[in-house]
Amino acid sequence: MRLSNIKERAMQGVFFLTALASIAAVVLICIFLFYNGVPAMAEIGLFNFIGGTEWAPTNVPASYGIFTMIIGSIYVTAGAVVIGVPIGILTAVFLARFCPKPLYKVIKPATELLAGIPSIVYGFFGLMVIVPFIRDNFGGDGTSLLAASIVLGIMILPTIIGVSESAIRAVPENYYEGALALGATRERSVFKTMLPAAKSGILAGVVLGIGRAIGETMAVILIAGNQVQIPTSLTDGVRTLTANIVLEMGYSTGLHRQALIATGVVLFVFILIITLSMQAIKSRSEKNG
Repeated sequence: MRLSNIKERAMQGVFFLTALASIAAVVLICIFLFYNGVPAMAEIGLFNFIGGTEWAPTNVPASYGIFTMIIGSIYVTAGAVVIGVPIGILTAVFLARFCPKPLYKVIKPATELLAGIPSIVYGFFGLMVIVPFIRDNFGGDGTSLLAASIVLGIMILPTIIGVSESAIRAVPENYYEGALALGATRERSVFKTMLPAAKSGILAGVVLGIGRAIGETMAVILIAGNQVQIPTSLTDGVRTLTANIVLEMGYSTGLHRQALIATGVVLFVFILIITLSMQAIKSRSEKNG
């Protein structure tokens, strides 16, 4: 019995240290970003940095305005959400409640395989397939907001499908059976009973998908056009925050490099705001529900 207690305490210590390591990693990242980024914001001017529409670090004097890239990131992420979220949730519903077992053995591994495909491969697919299609049918040179939204919508599918399916399967079966007993159809029982009960897990999948979309870099660089402008149509090119960092970090120095790190701070704050907002919506819905 004493040996069992020692083993139990030892494992508790291991788990505690693991949790501390995770927290320490997040804290160190935050310290690095804010220590190097906030001074650059102060030197450039917070409003000039966030609200400026001109990014010209090589000019004299240099300009470090990232507003156009903030808008580009928001537009691309919103497009990915519009495309990926409905498809992902409906696919999860099909896999969890309607898919025959033989077909499930094919579709489920295929959706999981999407998560293992490197970002650069998605970018090449978009560059060779989606970009020419947009160029031939919608005009422009093809590298555009629309192309980036479509590719990112595909990239977030495995995250949304996996988390949403698990959330739907976690709902007690008596919810579904009770709805059927009250006269609801099979589809109505799923969409009116099962989905509302699983909304917390589905919302978590959507948040993870948004985080994946707003933080994606390599695929976006290849197909978004990388033009520092506010797009006025779906066929216009855009440059996102992440793409700007990757494109210029290799040769940047001094204030230019600090401004790129400050861009990472803005991106970090965006993701934090999205996560906290979704958490607030989740808590409010659980309270009202």
